[in-house]
Amino acid sequence: MAQTHEIKAESRKDEGKGASRRLRRASFVPAVVYGAGQPAQSIQIEHNTILLAAKHEWFFSSVLDLNVDGKVQKVLVRDWQKHPFKQQMMHMDFLRIDENAKLRVNVPLHFLNQEKSDAAKTSGVVISHNLTEVEVSCLPRDLPEFIELDLAGLKPGDIVHLSQVKLPKGVESVALHLGADHDMTVVTANTMKEEVEEAPADAAAATEAAPAAAAAPAKDAKK
Repeated sequence: MAQTHEIKAESRKDEGKGASRRLRRASFVPAVVYGAGQPAQSIQIEHNTILLAAKHEWFFSSVLDLNVDGKVQKVLVRDWQKHPFKQQMMHMDFLRIDENAKLRVNVPLHFLNQEKSDAAKTSGVVISHNLTEVEVSCLPRDLPEFIELDLAGLKPGDIVHLSQVKLPKGVESVALHLGADHDMTVVTANTMKEEVEEAPADAAAATEAAPAAAAAPAKDAKK
């Protein structure tokens, strides 16, 4: 079962760009909670709380307990705006969820035992992670924080497809639900062949003829 993560927030009445600027100067992040058939609610969260949480991948892919003035709501992070160059979160949107309705979320992939595989131990093999997350559909209670993919058996030339990723019980791949044509490549182990450039035939012939051409004037001089 996924771990519970609580984010504390406070309701706010002031809205607009001016109010948001004042909040940021006071080290708060303006945010909005919406969905589940309820009115949108404006809230504020201490910036350090967001900054610390955002360092963990669960913050963006897990169901969160958003505690607003002591009342807890189940939410997902749906959108966020960061400052272009400062380490500052400018605004956030949270979506309330229905615990009895399926949701669609991108879940991170964790690659295990890659360094132990034959592919990793073979010279000239490049292992590529074509996907780093998978969009899944499931009930909130079944949502995993991450999905593990064991690469211990990866060999040179292998291709791992989405259909080979083992999903937890109650979790489905959104892409595979659309059909076999959407069975995307997750990992490849390609052998890189070294190409040796052959000298052009004309150039080789010219190289061989050069010593002979150089010797000819010398013979003429002796005559």
